[in-house]
Amino acid sequence: MKRPNWPLVSLRRLLLLLLIPGMLVVTAAEFWLSWATVNDAADAAYDRSLLGAVKSIDSSISTASGGLGVELPYRMLEFFELTAQGQVFYRVASEDGLVEIGSAGLPLPPLPLETGRPQFYDGVYFGQDVRVGSYARVLTEPLAGQLPPQRVVVQVAETMEARDDFRQNLLLRTLFRDLALIVLATGLLILSIHWAMTPLSRFRKEVEARDAEDLAPMSAEGVPAEVLPVVSAINQHIARAQEQAELRRQFVDDASHQLRTPLATLSTQVAYALREQNPAEQHKVLESIRAQLDQTIVQTNQLLSLARADSAPLDFRTFDLTWLAESVVSRWWVAARDQSIDLGLDAPGTKLDFKGDADLLRQALSNLVHNAIRHGGPGCHVTLSVRAYANAAGKEFVSLCVVDNGRGLASADLERLGERFFRGGDVSVPGSGLGLAFVRTVVQRHGGHTRFLNGTEGRGLRVELDLPRGRCGASASG
Repeated sequence: MKRPNWPLVSLRRLLLLLLIPGMLVVTAAEFWLSWATVNDAADAAYDRSLLGAVKSIDSSISTASGGLGVELPYRMLEFFELTAQGQVFYRVASEDGLVEIGSAGLPLPPLPLETGRPQFYDGVYFGQDVRVGSYARVLTEPLAGQLPPQRVVVQVAETMEARDDFRQNLLLRTLFRDLALIVLATGLLILSIHWAMTPLSRFRKEVEARDAEDLAPMSAEGVPAEVLPVVSAINQHIARAQEQAELRRQFVDDASHQLRTPLATLSTQVAYALREQNPAEQHKVLESIRAQLDQTIVQTNQLLSLARADSAPLDFRTFDLTWLAESVVSRWWVAARDQSIDLGLDAPGTKLDFKGDADLLRQALSNLVHNAIRHGGPGCHVTLSVRAYANAAGKEFVSLCVVDNGRGLASADLERLGERFFRGGDVSVPGSGLGLAFVRTVVQRHGGHTRFLNGTEGRGLRVELDLPRGRCGASASG
């Protein structure tokens, strides 16, 4: 899946772009809550004064004369009006409204009044916004001609100027406080991000200051925990670069080691041929040069194959391993027959799927079969076997084995087989010592293991390649 081509954004800028709008949203929510709190605080403070006025008027109500009488506390009302910074209205009436004193038409409460429990609400009185406090209680002596119980209703209303001024001043102070906190928090946020990014800046400078040949792992000292995976990934990349550099160096060493002697020999033979006047002797020298060139070509091809096995990307595909083994045996069958060697195949009669690099595995098996034919000698039996199995943990493997009953190798030599340029102490057949190194490298890159053992009854050589089948489907069992 193709990754989207996102524009490059500074991490500092990205954090600010994410955090500052979030802070503004939180501040807006806090401002809304402050507005609600200011309203509640203003109502609570002013409603307390309103209730005091209601209680004062209630205490002045009398029904001793048979009617409803009120001796208004003028001084208290004047003081209340001064505090309210606006107009004050009052109303005292029987609950049925037949008897009414004061400002008629004050807004009635939205809910039925409960005895002894005041109710505060907003309303409009003659086009003015007012806050009204209403209170009801049962008269000790009902009015003349009325049956008990009878309730009296006391209402006091004030205009909203003082409350609005109080709300506005308190809200402005809250707004200024919130703005100051936003500025302070933004400054702290910028400083915190700068401080948190300092280790990354230092790490970047260390990487930029490195020499091109310096492939030592990066130190994670002082790096935040969140950046440790990045440092680990960089170190893994450095390790791969070290491995590739080592492979290139090793290839150059191998090539110089393997080709220096043949080239020097060729140079000597050519110089000798130029000096020789006898055509027969010149022909012998040219035959030697051709043989040396053929061997040098083989060695060069083996070096290139080994270099590819070391570092080239593998072409993993699913293929039939039985078919691959059959193709290898078919290729070398004529060469084996010419040397009186019995070459056979022991493989499943059905398809055996395997996922790997078919070309490299074919070349590795060809090297093993070729070595067995070259070193086995006339009358030798060489067998390539293929089978599938599962280990104790249930993981599926395939085993590729090439075994012969030829001369074999000493036990000390078996331990060193697979090393580059090692050929054993008693081997007289010419070669480069790279074939088995190539086989071992191919198996390692497929996640498998190579074993070099003595053949049947201690004769010959047995080479076993164990390879994990991975995610391949098992269409046959060996």
